[in-house]
Amino acid sequence: MISKCANPTCSARFLYMHEGQLYRFEREPRSDTESLLGFDPTVRKHSTGVEFFWLCPRCAASLKLVQWGGAGVTTYPRHLLLKAAS
Repeated sequence: MISKCANPTCSARFLYMHEGQLYRFEREPRSDTESLLGFDPTVRKHSTGVEFFWLCPRCAASLKLVQWGGAGVTTYPRHLLLKAAS
């Protein structure tokens, strides 16, 4: 259950779905013996589930959540992502 903003320096509480940004990330697969739920059945991987994260409106204006392979989910400044994309 989400209880607060995913930004570790923010203490905003999650109250309403329409405020801020909600993120959904697949947890890292452990093996290639089973398919991931909701994906092509020809892709064989074992899913350990789904995790949800939330950024409050103030943090969502300047940050984005990014999942780094094996390192987990972290906040990343939006302006750096925009520069990298252009």
